[in-house]
Amino acid sequence: MKKKRWKWLLPVITCILPSILFMGCKEEGGYRTGTKVSDAYVDPKKIDEVKEEDIRTMGFEYDYDNLTYDLVWADEFDYEGLPDETKWGYDVGGHGWGNNELQYYTEGENAYVNDGHLIIEARKEAKEGMDYTSARLVTRGKGDWLYGKIEVSAKLPSGLGTWPAIWMLPTDWEYGGWPASGEIDIMEHVGYNQDTIHASIHTQSYYHSINTQKTATKYIEGVSNDFHVYSVEWLPDKIMAFIDGELYFTFDPKDYKKVPTYKEWPFDKKMHLLLNIAVGGNWGGAKGMDESIYPVQMVVDYVRVYQSKEINELIKK
Repeated sequence: MKKKRWKWLLPVITCILPSILFMGCKEEGGYRTGTKVSDAYVDPKKIDEVKEEDIRTMGFEYDYDNLTYDLVWADEFDYEGLPDETKWGYDVGGHGWGNNELQYYTEGENAYVNDGHLIIEARKEAKEGMDYTSARLVTRGKGDWLYGKIEVSAKLPSGLGTWPAIWMLPTDWEYGGWPASGEIDIMEHVGYNQDTIHASIHTQSYYHSINTQKTATKYIEGVSNDFHVYSVEWLPDKIMAFIDGELYFTFDPKDYKKVPTYKEWPFDKKMHLLLNIAVGGNWGGAKGMDESIYPVQMVVDYVRVYQSKEINELIKK
């Protein structure tokens, strides 16, 4: 009888007890966490098994300090009227844009060029079931680039509920829908955190909905009173963000994963630029709205895009 009792207790000792102590117990190829097989288990033998064609950002050699850049696209806004239609298009609509935003984006109504500046204006007015209007300008199909330096000189709106952005999205979405094909946020600012500028990237592995996004902030006094230059330098293996030429954010996927794939670095495909003011939303409206401030404006002095001949030659090889 005693032998049978100990025989019955053997699985308890060898499996259940270790699981309680967080040691795990192998079961049908998986590993237990408590009484369930965990999907989070990764076989150490398979960690580095990445197909060569799936590897990103590896093998690029260049002398960063000696890169040269040429201007390839620009709008100095030295004209009057609507934004240059050969350079700018519009995203139009009022469905919340994935963030529960409150504005309806118009075409030809909330963006204009005056006195050497592009004006994007958000207004408190009803349109198509929304309580605000604004504009979201895009260079898609008119300015699409692979790598480069993008500079935007802008003065930002202020006030509770405002959410201006200067950012980039993929043109062809070759790795799939957001966030798989990537997003580069050159500048974001929310009115409830005045003068704090954010730069971020989003990918399948790193994005805000799962709290893994890679980001940095910089406090710059007077962003709504003065023009500042917001820029990124987008290279084949890293992205760097600057304000007025001062570096404050670097994303190098190898800092987080030894062998990056497109899930960490989808930034080897063409992207385009977006300029907009969102109203409210999950982030912009997180601390409420001030309806009395409208209309508000983002004023853009210039947009300039440069590319490096050394990088262009490197990616041709």
